[in-house]
This record gives sequence, structure tokens and C-alpha cells, in this order.
Amino acid sequence: MLITCRILYLAWMLAPWKMWTGTILLRISLEIHVENIGTGWAITVARIGTSLLLNKLKFLLIDISHTCSMQRSPIVAMPSWSAVAMVIAFMADLKHRILMVSDFFYPNFGGVENHIYYLSQCLLKLGHKVVVLTHAYGNRSGVRYMTGGLKVYYVPWRPFLMQNTFPTIYGTFPIIRTILLREKISLVHGHQAFSTLCHETLMHARTMGYKVVFTDHSLYGFADVGSIHMNKVLQFTLADVTRAICVSHTSKENTVLRSGLPPEKVFVIPNAVDTAMFKPAQQRLGRDEIVIVVISRLVYRKGADLLVEVIPEVCRLYPNVRFIVGGDGPKRVRLEEMREKHSLQDRVEMLGAVPHASVRSVLISGHIFLNSSLTEAFCIAILEAASCGLLTVSTRVGGVPEVLPDDMIVLAEPDPSDMVHAIIILNCVWWTNAYFSFCGKMKRLYNWNDVAERTEIVYNRALKCSDQSLLERLSRYLSCGAWAGKLFCLVMIIDFLIWRLLELLQPAKDIEEVPDVALRCHQHGERIEEIYRCKSE
Repeated sequence: MLITCRILYLAWMLAPWKMWTGTILLRISLEIHVENIGTGWAITVARIGTSLLLNKLKFLLIDISHTCSMQRSPIVAMPSWSAVAMVIAFMADLKHRILMVSDFFYPNFGGVENHIYYLSQCLLKLGHKVVVLTHAYGNRSGVRYMTGGLKVYYVPWRPFLMQNTFPTIYGTFPIIRTILLREKISLVHGHQAFSTLCHETLMHARTMGYKVVFTDHSLYGFADVGSIHMNKVLQFTLADVTRAICVSHTSKENTVLRSGLPPEKVFVIPNAVDTAMFKPAQQRLGRDEIVIVVISRLVYRKGADLLVEVIPEVCRLYPNVRFIVGGDGPKRVRLEEMREKHSLQDRVEMLGAVPHASVRSVLISGHIFLNSSLTEAFCIAILEAASCGLLTVSTRVGGVPEVLPDDMIVLAEPDPSDMVHAIIILNCVWWTNAYFSFCGKMKRLYNWNDVAERTEIVYNRALKCSDQSLLERLSRYLSCGAWAGKLFCLVMIIDFLIWRLLELLQPAKDIEEVPDVALRCHQHGERIEEIYRCKSE
């Protein structure tokens, strides 16, 4: 039987017949049970077969000594279905336990918040345990459960600047350590380079020996003071990161240049769109009046100053064009002044901040979506607009040219005259495009389930990386610069000593592990079932 298993495993290594080989192994395991050859052998072979079927490569190497110990264990003969149940339970234990970390999460709305939420929901569907760590938002503090059993820790820290917590470096270590141990986390996933909580959690997690993955959602420059400071912080965080993810190839190049991270450690996984939520209106709008929709934060980075110059010129050229502007920010005053100056109150509608649940209702009231960003790593707003059937005019910046096919978008330089020219071109050809086919294209191109499966592959590769000692990790920080490298090493040494002190004051064995809770939300008004599964050690 051992020789047969080795032959089948060798066949799988030499040919892409994983499903076929896994099925054969499962059949052999059941036959072993029926013949009472040995329960231990049956369970072991079934584990190998199940691993092949689920494409979990890291669990294929089964130690023969473990098999022998199982053979000697006092397991009595049992029906074949019991063995299958044990295999399923075994495979359930092999799923990842992920901690998502960012300062940006619900009830705040934005691209990062949506990314974390939808990715977490899809990972939960794949059988992984996902916990989100963020700071408190107003009265929302403590532990909350969201749709699908997503557990969220709103730790009682207040935002300091732009929804970021105050950087304490070591002050967050005790509570982060407690959460990691209580939830039995196996991997930490941080989001957004601007998040203070993300950087501190990744640093503490690496000190404790956890594998960490970082997703960069933004582009930064190299010249201004803010970008120089942020690039140095990112270089410190990514010096010891296990794997990194970027949302576009342009973002990957930017991250590699800013942090000095080896390109082979960086993966490109784009964002996606919920096509069930963002879908076209049942009936297409008429052509008597052309409505251009703008939904964005009204800040300098999003090109609000460009809108101030573009909107009056387009209204002058096309008397039948009307603008709907959704969003809020410091640049809203400039847009309102522009509307008053050119007497466009009846042609430029200012909606203010638009809740995410109401974005679709705004989009389907327009024909064209206008994006004027000066820098953008991906831009989920473009996907949402295209999914609702709108053609897009956007600035050619960052990763935007990678997002949509050429028949769904017109790109322009971030210059007022060029953007007006792009709107003129699109106004002449937009009616000939396939309106209702856009949503189908978006569903094929950008699907959250596909994003979750690709992210799962990154998790698997991260967990395969070998553990490193403190000295090996310090050598990476030394390469960050003559002075910065020594400072980073000092920070990590102090962090290591604090960890050891916490281990003495409150040993890990004294921290109670929480039971796993799976909340299944049923449709059609059925009640929410809470299933508590306490594992016996």
C-alpha cells in the first residue's frame, strides 16, 4: 500500500492529473476501510486524496512516522463515512485564520473599506476564518459581527488625522498580541500604506513570528515631503513583509521603487465590483439631455480643481449637458463658487456626500461618468460606473489605463482642454455602445470570488516561507540605509524585548482562546443561526 501511494504521488507530480489522482486515492482509502486493513492507513490515504482534490499542495507531504503512530493508536474499525467525516474535519483545520488590519473600515466608506469587506466575505465563503481589526468610529467600539459572521474588533482608539490613529509604535502591542492569540490567527493581512494601525500591527506580528501580507492601494510620488516620509515608513514595514499585493501593475512598479522590495515578492490582484449591487437601469435614458455624473471625494488628489475648469467649458459648448456632482471635501467650496460665477445652478447639481448604498441610484441617472483624478492606483468608481452601463471619461494617470477596455473608456491627459476634447468625442459615439452588455463584461473581468481565490494563493505561498530568527530579520533592516537601517534595527530590538516582557507578565497559555463562531445568514427573512464549535485540545 505504501508503494502504491508513492507511485500515485509521483504520477501527480509528473502530470497535471490532480483531480483524477485524488479521486483514486479517496477510493483506495474507502476500500482499505472495507477490508479492515487499517484505519490509520485509510485516513492517511484519504487525507492525501482530499488534499489533491482541494489543491492544497502544502499538505501533501504526510510523515510516515505519523502514519505508523496512527496505525498503533487505539482507533477501532468504523464505517467508511466516519472516515470521510474525519477527513473533512481534518481539512477544515487546515484553513487559514486571517486578521485583516486597517484604519479604514466601515462605517467609513471608500475603496479600501469596500475591498476589505468584500474580500473578507469571499474568504469566509471559502471556509477561512476572517477577523478585522480597526479603530473605533464614534460610539462603535468593541466587538461587532457583520454579514456572514465577519468579526470586527473596533479597538477604543480615536482617529488622530484623516481617520488614522496616533502613531505610538509600541503602545498597541499588548492588545494586538491578545487579539492574535485569542483568535488563533495564522496570518496577518494589512491594508493601505497610509494606515498607522496597519504598520504597527505588521511590525508586532513579525516580531511574534507570524507571516504577514501587505496590500498597497495607493500611488505616491518621490519629491514632496509627505511622500518622502511615507516611502521611508513603507520601506521599514516591507523590509520584513512575507508577501505584498498591489492592485495594478503600475502600483506594483511604484511600490517596488518606493520600498526596495524584490519584485518576486509582489503580486498583482486587481479590485472588483459587486455586479449584483451595481447594475444598469431597466430602461435606458433618453438622449434629449446628456447627464454627466461625478462621484468622488472633492480633494486636490481627486482632481477637483480640474472640474472647476472643465464643467463651465462643457456647459458652454453643449446647452443640453447637465452635471451631477456627488461627494464632499475641502474643494467643494471652489465648485460652488464656480457654479455661482457662471450661473450654472440649474445645470450643476451638488449632492454632497453620497452613502455607498445610494451610489447606484445616482449613477443610473446619468449617461457619462467623469473621473478627474490626478493619481490613482486602480479606481473602483470606474468599475461601478461601467457596471451600471455608463461610458467613462478619465484622466490617463496611474493604473487607470489598465482598468477598462478601450470601447468602454476615453482617456485624457490631466489637462482641462484635453478632458473637454475627450468629452466631445465621447458625446458623439456613446449611443452606439452596447449599454446592457457592460454589466456582463464587468462580471467576467472583475469578480470578488476570483480576487479571493487569487489572494488565497498568496496566503499559501506566504505560509510556506521558512521562519527566520531575529538576527536574520535585522539584516534586512540594515539594508534600508546608513542611518535609517540602524534606527530600524533599534526599533525592532526594543519591540522584541517588549514581546518577551509581555510573555513574562502574561504568558500565552493564560490568554483564553475564543470559540469559533460561524453566523450563517439565510435569505427570505429566515433567522440567523449561530453555530458554536469549541475544539477540544
